Amino acid sequence: MHNRRSFMLGAAGSAAALTLAACGGEGAGSGGPDPEADPSDLTVGVAMPTQTYERWVKDGDNIKAGLEDKGYTVDMQYADDDIPTQQQQIDQMITSGVAALLVASIDGASLSAQLDAAASAGIPVIAYDRLLTDSENVDFYVTFDNYEVGVNQANALLYGLGFLDQEFNEAPEAPEGPLNVELFAGSLDDNNAHLFWQGAIDTLQPYFDDGRLVVPSGQMDIEQAATQRWEQETAQTRMENLLTTHYNGGEELDGVLAPADPLSRGIINALQNAGLGPTIEEGLPVVTGQDAEIASIKLIADGVQHSTIFKDTRDLAEQAIVAAEAFLKGEQPEANDTETYDNGVKVVPSYLLEVQMVLAENYEEIMVDSGYYTEEQVESGQL
Repeated sequence: MHNRRSFMLGAAGSAAALTLAACGGEGAGSGGPDPEADPSDLTVGVAMPTQTYERWVKDGDNIKAGLEDKGYTVDMQYADDDIPTQQQQIDQMITSGVAALLVASIDGASLSAQLDAAASAGIPVIAYDRLLTDSENVDFYVTFDNYEVGVNQANALLYGLGFLDQEFNEAPEAPEGPLNVELFAGSLDDNNAHLFWQGAIDTLQPYFDDGRLVVPSGQMDIEQAATQRWEQETAQTRMENLLTTHYNGGEELDGVLAPADPLSRGIINALQNAGLGPTIEEGLPVVTGQDAEIASIKLIADGVQHSTIFKDTRDLAEQAIVAAEAFLKGEQPEANDTETYDNGVKVVPSYLLEVQMVLAENYEEIMVDSGYYTEEQVESGQL
């Protein structure tokens, strides 16, 4: 796994060039690429997990628009975070003869039968942001550097607590500690959750080892910290329970590692309801996040949420389209990582995009100046 210490990474470059190696081993079937076909005669199936997360709606819109701009028909389905629904949707796409599949899974290990059917029909499968596991029939993976997301989240926490300076070096006036933190993880059935966690824990471990950071609950395993389906209410309930159980004697909570913005907002609700806050300046613990959702960008602007990680879904959608178009033309998309993403059966060739840490001091530059959000949207906290 990477051990790079790059914190404030710029947005990823534009689409990579395609290599011209021929796609081999694809069996005949009702679907799959026809390099001679006009794009208007080809349909790309896009399976998305849920519309309850703002980012998945943006992902879907960007992919659909980008493929349609190139002339392809798009069959895009959202599964409402229900695994059987997603299985049925992909079955239907395969039966209808899609030329390629882009899949953002709910549970990466739950689609083996569908991936087998796609392979039998000669349909290439691109895993989108979430790795498809336990199957050899995954042709490509487009995602962000998920380990680096965790590193960035941990460094944001350390910066907010005063251990790191603005250059993310050890701060000269760093607190001696111990400071109290609690840890949250994502959904265990999402492979990314494990990478976020590993990147964060690897970065925080020296501070646990020397006692500068302490987890009063003792809940330091990913299984204890996990949040099923990334649900805000689940995170809020767990935070409430932690406060009741471990902070009822005047103990001070200094920070919370939160791996996604909906979880962050649930945690912040629990903290504020317990009388902590209402802002960081007024005593609210430092809370991290991910996905740069508009509601959380407003909280960052208002001094309530400390940070988030921006994964520019415009770039991810663009890279997914590059990969899909390569397969549709009978070519292989270019990978920039052929070692990291072992899905249990094979190492899936991948294209990784970089991420950016968003803080109160840089959210305007990263989120507004880039055109991702308008100032009015940040002020209102709504799109």
